[in-house]
Amino acid sequence: MPTTAFDKESIKKSIVGKIQRYNGRTLEDATEQQIYQAVASTIRDQIMQKWVSAREADKTYMGKRLYYLSVEFLMGRSLQCNAVNLCSMENVREALMELGINWRHIFREEPEPGLGNGGLGRLAACFLDSLASVELPAMGCSIRYEYGLFRQRVVDGQQVEVPDNWLENGNVWEVPSPDDSVVVNFGGHVEMVEENGRTNYKLCDYRSVQAVPYDMPIAGYDCNTVNTLRLWRPRSVKENLNLGAFSSGNYEKALEQDLSSIISKVLYPEDSHYEGKSLRLTQHYFFTSATLQYAVKDFKRRFGTRFNLMPEKMTVHINDTHPGLAIPELMRILMDEEGLGWDEAQAIVSKTVAYTNHTVLSEALEKWPEQMMKERLPRIYMILEEMNRRLCARLWNAFPGDWDRIAKMAILAYGQVHMANLCVAMSYSVNGVSRLHGEILKADTFNDYYQLMPEKFSYITNGITHRRWLMACNTHLRDLITSAIGDKWYKNPEYLSELKPFADDAAFRAEFEKVKRFNKHQFNHMLDQRQGMTVDEDFLFDTQCKRLHEYKRQLLNALHIHVLYNRIMDDPNYTMVPRVFIFGAKASPGYYKAKLIIRYILALSKMIDKSPRARKMLRVVFVENYDVSAAEAIMPATDLSEQLSTAGKEASGTGNMKFMMNGALTMGTMDGANVEIYEQVGADNIYIFGMRADTVAVLEREGGYNPLQIFENNAEVRRALTQMIDGTLMPDSPTALQELYHDMLFNDRYFVMKDFGSYSMAQRRVNEDYLDRDKWLRMAVLNTASSGIFSSDRTIREYNEKIWHI
Repeated sequence: MPTTAFDKESIKKSIVGKIQRYNGRTLEDATEQQIYQAVASTIRDQIMQKWVSAREADKTYMGKRLYYLSVEFLMGRSLQCNAVNLCSMENVREALMELGINWRHIFREEPEPGLGNGGLGRLAACFLDSLASVELPAMGCSIRYEYGLFRQRVVDGQQVEVPDNWLENGNVWEVPSPDDSVVVNFGGHVEMVEENGRTNYKLCDYRSVQAVPYDMPIAGYDCNTVNTLRLWRPRSVKENLNLGAFSSGNYEKALEQDLSSIISKVLYPEDSHYEGKSLRLTQHYFFTSATLQYAVKDFKRRFGTRFNLMPEKMTVHINDTHPGLAIPELMRILMDEEGLGWDEAQAIVSKTVAYTNHTVLSEALEKWPEQMMKERLPRIYMILEEMNRRLCARLWNAFPGDWDRIAKMAILAYGQVHMANLCVAMSYSVNGVSRLHGEILKADTFNDYYQLMPEKFSYITNGITHRRWLMACNTHLRDLITSAIGDKWYKNPEYLSELKPFADDAAFRAEFEKVKRFNKHQFNHMLDQRQGMTVDEDFLFDTQCKRLHEYKRQLLNALHIHVLYNRIMDDPNYTMVPRVFIFGAKASPGYYKAKLIIRYILALSKMIDKSPRARKMLRVVFVENYDVSAAEAIMPATDLSEQLSTAGKEASGTGNMKFMMNGALTMGTMDGANVEIYEQVGADNIYIFGMRADTVAVLEREGGYNPLQIFENNAEVRRALTQMIDGTLMPDSPTALQELYHDMLFNDRYFVMKDFGSYSMAQRRVNEDYLDRDKWLRMAVLNTASSGIFSSDRTIREYNEKIWHI
């Protein structure tokens, strides 16, 4: 047994004792929530033993450490994964069973932490797991959001957002660390003060917010490393309270200066208006300033004021541009609080901060109005001005007279602060997250910078933690794999490649198929619990689960379903492999077109369900409030993984890796990490369709294409689109999808119509291959066997070798 496991009897004794001490109840009288709290705190006690040892060792640690800053960490539930990483999961499960407790029910009592939304946050969560598991000292840093993005409900065929109060019953995993609290200042104005022959900059008339850290332990797998996810919670500074106004009953006036009440309310406040954008800026500065203040304090504890050692002793890694204000904030601390000169501070900062880019979409490259930055963060704005002045002088020397290029590369230009330019110009490393993405950054998105600073650019393909996404969520497949090749892949997932010969083993394939069948049953259980519905487990499970965005092309999938429905209804002899199309996606509250796409999918589901004939071959299921727990049931059950992004738009993707690891075949474009999945499994074990990234880029430079030609020449597409608006699809509101229809015909910027023919042909191949069970299962086994390279353990080791050097 692994050395980190804890015995079953101790676990049982702890659970019973905690229920008695904390709740004054016997086990029989306790609620499932109380039992969950007892089980979780039992696991937490086990982690704490290691955490105390890790923190003691940290006091004398003189090596390098990583601060990983991300605006979101999509952690998912922690109980099962912590038990897995402690090698105690089987003991916990058996202990609960012996106590007469359904362990699955108890595990479901844990709330989903509302700390993230999509792939960016899930990647950050996987990274924390892998950093601890490969035993690298690191701290993840973000905000302790009170409410998540939102809980998604489907009402009258549309998405409705309701508050996600994930902290309603507290968070058993967090530990407040008030001794590390810092103060973050906003607003005010800057005064220059001459002191000892030096010009100092003093912020006056500012508003202060205290940042209090709440720490969550991140235990590595079967090792003694426990790292920390530090979530900063804003708290009012006493001086902000107007006591006179409060005493007189004027409560609004008393609290009007208190920012702390809103900073951490919600993840991603709607930013389609000025106030929302200002709040996002406030959030970003709040957690980056708090983190950097702590990091510098910790550096001084270890190394005093030898700040020239900082690049050797710490790396600040910014996950996309949201934490990019860490760059001017570290400059501010070094200059204004530690007395360094500009040149010395900039030399340190530019060797300490590293940046990962996650998007090539120009509209997604973060920008802030200069006036907003100046008003909200006046000292930071001054530092950005000087950075920009020096940068533009350098750019002038490199590209003399080329004002357009210099403006495109500037930090401040056209009344906006360009965060991506700040991050690229001032970081020592800029990496993409797949090979294709890395090439696009160099050739297009940041080509001007690449010409000037080629040494900064690299790519490291994303990864997923196989512990959560296979070992924990697909235990039957885990055990089947282990019976075939042993358990060495638990710590070294590259050994999954030893599974490849078993693709030709008929007995193994049969067991593999049984596991998939069991997982479909588990999916149905989840779906019934959530939405009171189930699907036929004999159907092919075809899944597209990811954030709702036009470039991810859920619309292409939906249009194809619409065409299939018409084929079934028009031809009484038409047959196809019965297929359930599973969608899971949230649309941003202000993203109107994304909400229309959800409405289209739901309308298709309703129309299909009304037809007894269509239902025999076709179902559409929209999983409400798609989250990590839903994904843990969906990924193992899926046969076909839909990865349909317009080539060149998806930086990497990680859902594609999770599906692949669980034995699903990929239907995808040559985009992001799909390219590398294709290389790992071979052309015969993946379904590739659509234009390549270079073709898309050429079309975009030429102003697009004419989708009307496809509309006129493809009768199936024309009919489906017409039904969107003629009352066939939505008889009660026939014009509801008018904008979707119009954009498909006149503004198909993500080439849905252009790629439809190729996609439809690839789907015909799926239909044929799925009927050949031996062929399909052989392909599925090879996908799992080829997935080890996409472990985030490999990703983290690459980051360390190429960028961090911890």
